Amino acid sequence: MNLLLLEADDFIAADQVVLRGRRVQHLHEVHQASVGDQMRVGQIDGLMGSGDLLELTADQARLQVQLNQPPPAKLPLTLLLAMPRPKMFRRILQHCASLGVAEIILLNSYRVEKSFWQTPFLQPDAVRENLLLGLEQARDTRLPVVRIEKRFKPFAEDQLPALAHDRLSLVAHPGTAEACPRDVQQDCLLAIGPEGGWIPYEVDKLQAAGLKPVHLGERILRVETAVTALISRLF
Repeated sequence: MNLLLLEADDFIAADQVVLRGRRVQHLHEVHQASVGDQMRVGQIDGLMGSGDLLELTADQARLQVQLNQPPPAKLPLTLLLAMPRPKMFRRILQHCASLGVAEIILLNSYRVEKSFWQTPFLQPDAVRENLLLGLEQARDTRLPVVRIEKRFKPFAEDQLPALAHDRLSLVAHPGTAEACPRDVQQDCLLAIGPEGGWIPYEVDKLQAAGLKPVHLGERILRVETAVTALISRLF
């Protein structure tokens, strides 16, 4: 935890917070903190700054905080992601939050198993928890927007063309002729398929909506590896 994230309910005054639960446990076990220590803090979807530890017990911590720094800028990226395997999904959420992805759209695909959509990791509280873990790691406060689109064809035909308009719009698809661009300086939409990739019908629909197929080379990567590699290459 490189940043203590503060909820609105933590504030007992304009400049004081009381923390409980996992964050207190982390202060004890990882930071080995003591009264008088100064911690990096940030309010969720707000400013960052510092917090002076005024009180620390087994159950709670009280800090005096000063929030005066903006969080790092988000990447100008919307990630269109075929719903991954549940265990991988948790890690991908954390990676995306750490890397600064602004928006994640979870999409159905032919190779996405129906059971993936039943995972408890898709519950709003679980999604938020994993995003917060990524923000803590990267010292960021702004949560990515997460949307769920379970119907591929209506989304690809009715919504995707508008999302892809007037921005660099790419679909990762091994075996295509063009390599993924590097160090782009513009708003971007990136579609990444499931394990096994998009089927030809889906690639055709994505292309019809304005997305250009690109590759990362001859190697076939796991989804969580491809997400990190593609984002790092683009930005």
